[in-house]
Amino acid sequence: MKFSIVLLFLLTFMGCHVGRLTSAMAAPDSTDPVAERMLLYQRSNGGWPQDDGDDVAYDEALTEAQRAAVLADKSQDDTTFDDESTTREITYLLGAHQRTDNPAYLKAASMGIDFILSAQYANGGFPQEYPDTSGYHGHITYNDNVTIDLLTLLRKVSEGKAEYAALPATQREAAGRAVENGINSILATQYVHAGKLTAWGAQHDRNTLAPAPARAFEPVSLSGKESVEIVRFLMEVPQPGEDIREAVRAAVEWLDAVRIDGYRQDRIEAPDQPTGRDRIIVADSSSTIWGRFYEIGTWRPIFIGRDGIIKYELKDIENERRTGYGFYGHWAKDLIKKEYPSWEERIAG
Repeated sequence: MKFSIVLLFLLTFMGCHVGRLTSAMAAPDSTDPVAERMLLYQRSNGGWPQDDGDDVAYDEALTEAQRAAVLADKSQDDTTFDDESTTREITYLLGAHQRTDNPAYLKAASMGIDFILSAQYANGGFPQEYPDTSGYHGHITYNDNVTIDLLTLLRKVSEGKAEYAALPATQREAAGRAVENGINSILATQYVHAGKLTAWGAQHDRNTLAPAPARAFEPVSLSGKESVEIVRFLMEVPQPGEDIREAVRAAVEWLDAVRIDGYRQDRIEAPDQPTGRDRIIVADSSSTIWGRFYEIGTWRPIFIGRDGIIKYELKDIENERRTGYGFYGHWAKDLIKKEYPSWEERIAG
């Protein structure tokens, strides 16, 4: 009898111990150090700032003094969408929530999505920065893919798959409406020249929808870079209407017409230059490149230094801008040769 009681006690103890051990092994981590720092940097309005124009280094630990300084800026309105700011934090936090089941990460991501939704103009466009929309920051911004990054995130939110499924249904529905509104803005801002659809500028006036300037070296023009990502986004619409089909075809036709065959851009060491390096254009029969900026109407590539004066050859602007800004690239190559033909096949099926 005593032996049975002792055995029962031992089995019960071991069972509880094993159960606790199994539970502990199965329990996800409750925190993620990168996500924790993202929570710290998130502003009270729900968005995130940059670090003097650069990405915040969330993988670097903060001193107590640095933490205090970040917390002191919590109410600042320095939030931005430039260079994937805010979208990358939301994306990471949703992944961290899926890994850790930490509700704080989901709450912060949801707050960030609400912030994005609040920044969208009634016409569907997005500014580069919000709520500070002064100057060129208030233009509908395609530069560096700001609008496309935002709409891509909102599209994933609306689809509600994987880590996005944890978001509230009402928020997913609002994101879907925002995507539709954003597509309407894209179609409305596509530049019409001589009665024909072409492409897009790096930014457009929020009221007139016309291509608009930004910094001194970013003049009114059409973009051979940003237009490519806009087209790719439109081609991802599952069942595109005739308006989207027309927009895609016209933009691809324009991009094909302004391509520059027979040249490539090289980075070289240049000890005699202020930066110690340079970018030059050399003949190459196997290469095709596109300009970042095209003069409206003539469709000539243009190059601008910090003096704001338009030039027609890369070598004619200062070395700092030649090396510090992407005026040439292969941006539309795969779009024209591979992606667009595949898209035409898909929608014809």
